[in-house]
Amino acid sequence: MGKPTGFLEYKRELPPDRKAEERIKDWQPFHTHFDEKQLRKQGARCMNCGIPFCHTGDPVVGGCPLGNLIPEWNDLVYRGNYEEAYKRLSLTSPFPEFTGRVCPALCEGSCTLGMHEPAVTVKNIEVHIIDKMFEHGKVVPRVPKKRTGKTVAVVGSGPSGLSCAHMLNQLGHSVTVFERADRPGGLLMYGIPNMKLGKDIVERRVGILKEEGIEFRTNTEIGKDYSAEKLVGEFDATVFCCGATLPRDLKIEGRDLNGIYFAVDFLSRNTKSLLDSNFEDGNYISAKDKDVVIIGGGDTGTDCVGTAIRHGCRSVTQLEIMPELTVERRDENPWPQWPRIKKVDYGQEESVYLFGRDPRTYLTTASKLVGDAYGNICEVHTSKVQWVNENGRMTPVKIKGTEKVLPCQLLLIAMGFAGPEQHIIKEIGLKTDARTNVLTPQGGYSTNLNGIFSAGDMRRGQSLVVWAIHEGREAAAECDRYLKNKRADNKNE
Repeated sequence: MGKPTGFLEYKRELPPDRKAEERIKDWQPFHTHFDEKQLRKQGARCMNCGIPFCHTGDPVVGGCPLGNLIPEWNDLVYRGNYEEAYKRLSLTSPFPEFTGRVCPALCEGSCTLGMHEPAVTVKNIEVHIIDKMFEHGKVVPRVPKKRTGKTVAVVGSGPSGLSCAHMLNQLGHSVTVFERADRPGGLLMYGIPNMKLGKDIVERRVGILKEEGIEFRTNTEIGKDYSAEKLVGEFDATVFCCGATLPRDLKIEGRDLNGIYFAVDFLSRNTKSLLDSNFEDGNYISAKDKDVVIIGGGDTGTDCVGTAIRHGCRSVTQLEIMPELTVERRDENPWPQWPRIKKVDYGQEESVYLFGRDPRTYLTTASKLVGDAYGNICEVHTSKVQWVNENGRMTPVKIKGTEKVLPCQLLLIAMGFAGPEQHIIKEIGLKTDARTNVLTPQGGYSTNLNGIFSAGDMRRGQSLVVWAIHEGREAAAECDRYLKNKRADNKNE
């Protein structure tokens, strides 16, 4: 440990984000970097614990699912040895430039220092390491020296697909990634706005993967442009990483009105138009001069807030059916669990600056939607709710007398996802669990069909980017074992 008393001498600090009044005028990333002197102080706060919970990666206890060697590279950053810190980081994390920007930092939630002081700024140190290495040309393609002769198809180029393809390629297999969109990246490309994850960052990593030998086939939807049965027959193994892309719908009076969209469509069309033409093609859903209502919180809801504000909306409101969280941990949410506390993200900060209020309204549900004479939405009728125990199950019940009418010309549904789309699953006969996710053994990634695997949200349900990367890596390892056994069987024959 570089500085045993570092956590006593230095307070947690983060580099200031670009000011709200500046960043809402463009689509550029809003995070900034510390200078090296300040960053080394933050690295010095790491206590190098005897048992570092920050990288346990347990779904209940918390910590980094990738098993990042956090105390090691924190110490190396404190000593100013960034190149060695990068080497340690790369042992476990294939894409730290992604997780360092969009991961909620599970590691910080279980940081030992966090029991009595603000946690170490792990996420910020991580992204600084990788950005510095890119800046100095230290991140270079690693082309496998030998090939196994085996071919693998990876369907989906989101975080799990990229992670899986990366590892399989490094193991010497020939990997082809199929992506139905026009650009690789999946969620990273079209699900997360540019101001939170610059698309040049995604394209830079995809470019390295291509140089390492991975083939990307875009504009190719399996089951539509390319038969799933043909795919399975042409490759020695197939890994499905298609995500949980079926949005959860809102069953409510007036749902068929114009001006109602799923959040994922709003965000993806916005990014595509930005990349294709800087919005000149008009192929996006505009919030300009509209009263925007977003149903659902979470990261997706926040991204909708930030996007609507950049369009120039007249107002923005988020309806959250859950109660407002406390700003400190509750007794039933002890360390090292992920802290379920109230946070103010970039979208809410921008709403406060522009409209003078946090856009979130808690314990509130939409009761009906009303349209104008032309079939366009113009009002959202809401009610407050209370959660009551009905036969052992907590259920939201509307409170009489709390009805309210919100003006609305654009309604965005950000209620999460119901599971993976089913057409591929049904075409080749994959078994599913009770939640319609692809069924695999507990702790495993193989499906009911020989040589076919699944990873990421398609297998585990809607989750985090860091868990998707973990799943892709683990599925690749299981797929590799299958291919090795297949080679051995062929030799014995």
